[in-house]
Amino acid sequence: DLFRYDELLQVLKNSFIYTFLTVSLTIGVSLLLALWLNRSGFIYSLVQGAIFSPHIISLVSISLLWSWLMDPEYGLLNWVIGLFGFENLQWLNHPDTALLSLVLVAVWKEVGFNTLVFIAGLQNIPKDIYEAAALDRTKPWTFFFKILLPMLSPTIFFLVIIGMINSFQVFETIYIMTQGGPVNSTNTLVYYIYQYGFEFFKIGYASAAGVILLAILGVLTILYFRLLSKRVHYG
Repeated sequence: DLFRYDELLQVLKNSFIYTFLTVSLTIGVSLLLALWLNRSGFIYSLVQGAIFSPHIISLVSISLLWSWLMDPEYGLLNWVIGLFGFENLQWLNHPDTALLSLVLVAVWKEVGFNTLVFIAGLQNIPKDIYEAAALDRTKPWTFFFKILLPMLSPTIFFLVIIGMINSFQVFETIYIMTQGGPVNSTNTLVYYIYQYGFEFFKIGYASAAGVILLAILGVLTILYFRLLSKRVHYG
């Protein structure tokens, strides 16, 4: 019954898009911030604390905060873009922007944690490598792609796994901010399971969707380990 209707296919599509965008953007932004903040100084310590603080705030509080920020009439975000002459955006009220708005919230919450993990990974790299690259006059891009990224591969490997699992299990932000709408554009698999289990009381249907969630996470994790674990350098 699950695959008889297009609803589940839309939910799966939303889940994969949300997961891919959230994980890739969080990893990219966090790595750039870590490269900037990996130094001593009061300002850098202050910024590290500031960007990490959203991670320790509950998702319920964050969802309520961003619901106000993204309000189409009174939200702060539309007020800011209005200063530059742009029209108000229907952040959570339009199918084209609702899912991207949830991605923005997820990235804002998780980027601080990932940044600190990346900083720890950078500080774990022996200083001899930096000195050898400086003596050889290695170009910045070459050093980044040929030396730094391989040395950070265990950190990236860990963060992608954690981010993928967390993104597929998103619930609070959807429940508070969009309830899966508009037009099912933000409904993801966990919220879909909740709907059928606790709103429509179709426990068997919800259980079957839960098995699909388990299967998807299991298959993705196995593929990820099989394809990329050999590229991780622990030495």
